[in-house]
Amino acid sequence: MPFVEKGMTVGLFGGSFNPPHAGHALVAEISLRRLQLDQLWWIVTPGNPLKDTRHLAPLAERLKLCEQQVHDPRIKVTAFEAAYNVRYTADTLALIKARNPGVHFVWIMGADNLADFHRWQRWQKIAMTFPIAVIDRPGSTLAFLSSRMAKTFDYARFDEDDAPLLARAPAPAWTFIHGPRSSLSSTAIRNGAVKRQK
Repeated sequence: MPFVEKGMTVGLFGGSFNPPHAGHALVAEISLRRLQLDQLWWIVTPGNPLKDTRHLAPLAERLKLCEQQVHDPRIKVTAFEAAYNVRYTADTLALIKARNPGVHFVWIMGADNLADFHRWQRWQKIAMTFPIAVIDRPGSTLAFLSSRMAKTFDYARFDEDDAPLLARAPAPAWTFIHGPRSSLSSTAIRNGAVKRQK
């Protein structure tokens, strides 16, 4: 787990990143800037319980490719979930919270994940653990209005102009951040439809 100090604001950007691409790097960059974070942890997961793992590249390979996408020293690429044998996001966030008292974390995800967020194990627990920043993705802009998560936690939504306040807000709290969008997707890259950009 990367080193942090009390009082810091840290974004948590997790995924299988199979493979990582410039779209992921864009989400990380937007998050750092709009949320005014001290750090962003790019968390490479051993595997996603909701996805087919037959075409999942080895963790070490995905970790290396993620590091090649990073050009900001505030971004820390990590795969600590494997060391702790953690499989679900709710467990990952509970572990992070227990080991880092006094640090302000915010969970970061692309809007393409928002529509299915209610399928994640203990999704409401995730929303009650840390604030959430949803970053716009092509074709997913309206998810923040129609998703089950958005409807359930409508009362806890921050205006995106207040995004810098999100990390220090008590959960549940979330915002949807509009901005530049990349049409790249890991699935399309794996299928050979597009080439990964560096």
